[in-house]
Amino acid sequence: MIEIFIIGAIIIFIALYTGRINSSKFVDDNKDIFYLLKESDYEFLLLAKYGDKVYDANEVFMRRIRDGFLTTVIIICIFISKINALNILIGFVLGFLVFKMQYLNLKKWYKAHLSEVDSLLPYYLKGLEVLIQHYTVPVALARSIDDAPEVFKPGLKEMVAKIEGGDASVQPYMDFANRYPVRDSMRMMRLLYRLGLGEQEKKHQQLLAFAKNVSNLQQKARETKYRARLDKMEKMTMTMLVCTGGAGMILLLISAVMMFTTMT
Repeated sequence: MIEIFIIGAIIIFIALYTGRINSSKFVDDNKDIFYLLKESDYEFLLLAKYGDKVYDANEVFMRRIRDGFLTTVIIICIFISKINALNILIGFVLGFLVFKMQYLNLKKWYKAHLSEVDSLLPYYLKGLEVLIQHYTVPVALARSIDDAPEVFKPGLKEMVAKIEGGDASVQPYMDFANRYPVRDSMRMMRLLYRLGLGEQEKKHQQLLAFAKNVSNLQQKARETKYRARLDKMEKMTMTMLVCTGGAGMILLLISAVMMFTTMT
């Protein structure tokens, strides 16, 4: 069995090295189909964690596809001597798990840094609020890009391009909110759109309402952050108490055993 696996691995390596099997070409030729497997929040999670280190989110996604595909091929080759439907299924399941691994790690990271990521939007909107006092909403959005958090920059550029291209509907704002599903992003983008539609004489009143919503959002972000810190401290305290209590019980048990041994 080991010999067959080694021979199979050598054959696959030679085929990949010589280009007879081109996994990259196979993936690229079928990328439209593979994009159906792309999670709706994948790009957001990727950019939230790595920021401007991600040059092309689609390229990173296609690497996931290639890794999963190669895993499936290798597993099937391992069972080539006794190939059956179950072994093929195992190969596809393991390949799918390899494909999903990065996404699951990103979700785990996001849950651990939820308050930090959610706080990015209100602080960005606070800076945008200052720009809107002097410019129209589309111009303020364009000027805010350079100082925006790295995670928002691709979405902001896309939104501004759509608006400057003549799309006066709410859709560019909703596309941004869908791309960055942080707390209250949908509601705040609707407010921002309405602020851009408002008449000049009503702008001050609408801006005050927008500023109030931004302040409330900042307050929620602070409360969530402090609550997370408090929960972490409580968990650490409980861990210390459990460890101390457990150590005390062990010492009492050892003392009782030693006392019983001495008496006998």
